[in-house]
Amino acid sequence: MLRCILRHCDVEEVRRIPQDLGTLNLEFFALPKGNRSLVNSNISEYNREQLEAVRTVGSFLRRLLPAELSHLKRRTAHYIGFRRHVDEFLLRHFSQVCTLKCYQDNYSACCNREGITTFFADVVINLLVSSDKGVDKLLRSLCVPKQGMKCVYLEKSGCLWRIKPIVCEIFLCEHATQAVFGTHPEALEEWKKIRRREKRYTWPTRRVLFDDLETYFIGKGCSCSLMYFHNSPGLLRVKALAAKQGKTKRG
Repeated sequence: MLRCILRHCDVEEVRRIPQDLGTLNLEFFALPKGNRSLVNSNISEYNREQLEAVRTVGSFLRRLLPAELSHLKRRTAHYIGFRRHVDEFLLRHFSQVCTLKCYQDNYSACCNREGITTFFADVVINLLVSSDKGVDKLLRSLCVPKQGMKCVYLEKSGCLWRIKPIVCEIFLCEHATQAVFGTHPEALEEWKKIRRREKRYTWPTRRVLFDDLETYFIGKGCSCSLMYFHNSPGLLRVKALAAKQGKTKRG
């Protein structure tokens, strides 16, 4: 499938808690530029941040003892099962709509260059299921300055990720949603259930896997600009407000 861009919205500033990750624009996660480490001066800032994350996670995972690695895989197993369910749904309902021709003709906004937000947890989960060869392909792709409009991770054979970033997976363009949900309302109801389930892993109004994985790596001494659950002003406000509301309800 060719769904690899964050859904854009018209919100100019965060005035209240949004509903989920899929309704946010890239500025919601913006960090002061002084906090963004430079990895390679010959590639874009976007590639540098992605490269930093892959290197950080890959280096850490290689140092883990087998028991610790198994523990991380168990923590992510339920989420990986959820992603399989999403893949099956999209294959069943959108395989005839989301086509290569659609991307080549620039009919959809999916798979655009530097158009997605990648979370640190996305990188962790993907590397946990990737081979050394697969990780090497990611690194090589990020180290080469790319021209054109396609995503840095999109090759002729498809996306280089084994488990794509969640923002890519949940993006459906207007044309695709109208084509499928307009004639299959039961599919729309199933999609709504999928989106609600996705928030259990990603939206920090409660304890969620994406936040927990960042916390785990921070506790092990890792740092990365893609740790948005700990360094994004927007998500920090979401967490703070959720904690405040929780205390109010308990009180």
